[in-house]
Amino acid sequence: MSKDLKTSSEHSSVNMSHDELVSEIRRLAREKNAVIMAHYYVDGQVQDIADFIGDSLALAQKAAETTADIIVLCGVHFMGETAAILCPQKKVLVPDPTATCSLAESCPADEFARFVQQHPGHTVVSYVNTTAATKAVTDVVVTSSNAKQIVDSLPQEEPIIFGPDQNLGAYINSLTGRNMVLWPGACHVHARFSVEKILELKAEHPQAKVLVHPECKGAVVKLADKVGSTAALLRFAINDEAQEFIVATESGILHEMQKSAPQKTFIPAPPDDSTCGCNECEYMKLVTLEKVYRCLRDEQPQVSVPADVAEKAIVPINRMLEISAKLGI
Repeated sequence: MSKDLKTSSEHSSVNMSHDELVSEIRRLAREKNAVIMAHYYVDGQVQDIADFIGDSLALAQKAAETTADIIVLCGVHFMGETAAILCPQKKVLVPDPTATCSLAESCPADEFARFVQQHPGHTVVSYVNTTAATKAVTDVVVTSSNAKQIVDSLPQEEPIIFGPDQNLGAYINSLTGRNMVLWPGACHVHARFSVEKILELKAEHPQAKVLVHPECKGAVVKLADKVGSTAALLRFAINDEAQEFIVATESGILHEMQKSAPQKTFIPAPPDDSTCGCNECEYMKLVTLEKVYRCLRDEQPQVSVPADVAEKAIVPINRMLEISAKLGI
């Protein structure tokens, strides 16, 4: 994995108001034929400036089809790598190159490669929340939106390694009847939700439905009225008749939930080690409007993936996109 870490004047303050920043970002994007893509977990102000917001699957699909010359990927670094692999002829920028992912970092490529070698004959299914180098030792990539369907598309007798999220893997095992070998990784945000605190919220809001991301621990998943990817939880919240929801995923999604269903109440489930009312990914929150502006202005930091790694990593990414398209996901 390599990336351009040059970020001119990165630590200096931009002397502009919020509205001026927004105006300048939009102007630069028009002039440079740039598209701004944002994940649901980044700050709401960044989501509002984006041309497209979505979960990991949607961002990958959008990157693959965009006609823009520049992609500004507002999320964590592996998302920028995925866009760079899918669009080698385009310039892919990330507002903060230090915005990494605890789940991706929990699965170093060299250690994962040894794990794969210890289980010969297994098909390797890797979550998209991995580095390009880890994807390079993978047969097919999945997201939380399509993991079950892609695993179901493989022959029932086919042995599978699933990494790096053991909670998501265990959930998929429970749905499919598989016995996939699981890499022992977890998301630092989703692993922090607790049964006790969600039950306390449920007692305070008995009519609220509980929305849970499958990266959460199994005991938390069992409390859910709906388990699903970020995008699936958003759709459920918009379309369900309930008026209150307890949301057990990164709290950035509440911004879009509230915008899409302003008449409803969304309550963030807190982490188990805090009394605060939300559970945030500190890496996602590194992406700010000022950094988006500098990124577009200076056209850096640019994400680059070594050609030999990209050549291998594109295969499982394309396989995911092809299966998803075939299944209508």
